[in-house]
Amino acid sequence: MWSAVREALGGSDGMFLQPLQSVGESLKWQKQKKEKWLGSEQGMEPASTWHPNFWRKDLEKKLTQYFTAQIPHFIPSGDTDETALKQHLSQLKTTVLLNLEHRIGSFEEAGLLIPYARCCHASLSSHLSTLTGSEHCTFSQGLLIYEWCLAAYERGSRTWLGPRQSSQHTDVQSFMWIILKTEEKLLAVAQKEVGKALNEAFDIGKTPCADAAVIQILTEKIKAAQRISESLREKVEAVCLEECLSFLDSYENKVKSIPQHDGFHGISSSLRIIENFCIFRTTWYKLTYLCSASTDQDVKIKKLLDRMEDEITQCFLQTIISEVKGALKDHFRKSDSGFRHILEFLKQSFLAFEKKKTDKYQALVKSVNNIITNEYVQALQTSVRKSCVQKRRQIVSKMEEDHRMLQTVFKECLGPAAGALEDPIEAILEFIQTPDAEGMKIALLPLLSQYPDLREEHLSTLLDIKDSLHREDKAALLKIFRDNCRKTETESNLLFEDIEVKPGIYKHCCCFCC
Repeated sequence: MWSAVREALGGSDGMFLQPLQSVGESLKWQKQKKEKWLGSEQGMEPASTWHPNFWRKDLEKKLTQYFTAQIPHFIPSGDTDETALKQHLSQLKTTVLLNLEHRIGSFEEAGLLIPYARCCHASLSSHLSTLTGSEHCTFSQGLLIYEWCLAAYERGSRTWLGPRQSSQHTDVQSFMWIILKTEEKLLAVAQKEVGKALNEAFDIGKTPCADAAVIQILTEKIKAAQRISESLREKVEAVCLEECLSFLDSYENKVKSIPQHDGFHGISSSLRIIENFCIFRTTWYKLTYLCSASTDQDVKIKKLLDRMEDEITQCFLQTIISEVKGALKDHFRKSDSGFRHILEFLKQSFLAFEKKKTDKYQALVKSVNNIITNEYVQALQTSVRKSCVQKRRQIVSKMEEDHRMLQTVFKECLGPAAGALEDPIEAILEFIQTPDAEGMKIALLPLLSQYPDLREEHLSTLLDIKDSLHREDKAALLKIFRDNCRKTETESNLLFEDIEVKPGIYKHCCCFCC
């Protein structure tokens, strides 16, 4: 009986119709016999190794072995290109599909169409699954396989399935299952490639990439899917959007794993992460125009970005405060305190920041400027109180030199916008470098207007820097301050608010014994 099947598979269509019909009749008889036993009083077929009980399974085994042997050998590798895959798919069409069509008539007339088609599909499905399941299968290669499946299904519908088969027929369902499984693998490959692209693009240890590079990867996949069908495009879009959200969740864990307040390394790492957030925000904005992102996805991504960006920004600024405060501790007593090294490092770090036109960059530079000037004035107040007259004369010279460097650094980082930065060091220098007491009295009022939170102890310290100022003139200036000082609860420019001067030291200076 199986020799007839082998001859039918190897011969011409119609030559072995009568032997095949005998096989079909034998299987039909075996089925009727089984149904009879199941309907009898025994309720089940007796255990037996009699061959008719296994005829259908044996037939399917023979057919599966035949179709598996017909499939050309092909193992995808990292060197496999699309041309090689196209050639293999063309061979599949010749050796499997055309072979199926060629012999379908005989097996159908013999009543063996269903096992014949099922075994063909099973072998084909197993092979296609191997192709799409390979670690070397790319999205473009998966798309070729998926497109081949659709074309094979349409060809089968017009030929060997034909108008005789309904959408509920086993053969139709079998091939649809192959298409759905191939689509499932294709989407998995798309998700894997998008995730890999995002991880490479936003690697914390590397220089941030351009958002255009990420968008190009996503656009290529979406447009390629659209050439197949609108339905596939929508599914690829959904995978890309979900992978973006998944990546951002995992990225948050990576950010949290970075050591906090880790000196210069912490500053550069935080700055790279902040720039990555800027790039991801731009990427997501462009992606929402390219894809149909839901409102819920959009809100979730933006909230996650805002929260993560705020957290890393706070970490960045706290590290800046710590480093600047440490460098300024002995800045006015030592020739090389490390303050200029920090300024140079910050300049280079900001100049490496690619997204200079973003509001985030502008805000970061301005915040760093505020931190440096605030810490500088704080260090200045402390140093003046602890310095002798000779050291105080050197402070002005050092302030001038530091001020020039600060102006150079922030002008390079911000360009023309640097002119709008708050510059208390310049205001202090202009005040204490006024040549005479009368001029200082005139200059004091604009200083009070610019910095309404200036307290008497702060002014007294600044006046101590000018050793040529007589006690009477200093007292007159302090009186002008007391007459013109005002409350600052509603003021926004509060430079001196958090700068403290120890009461004991201040009291000593008010006695004008410096």
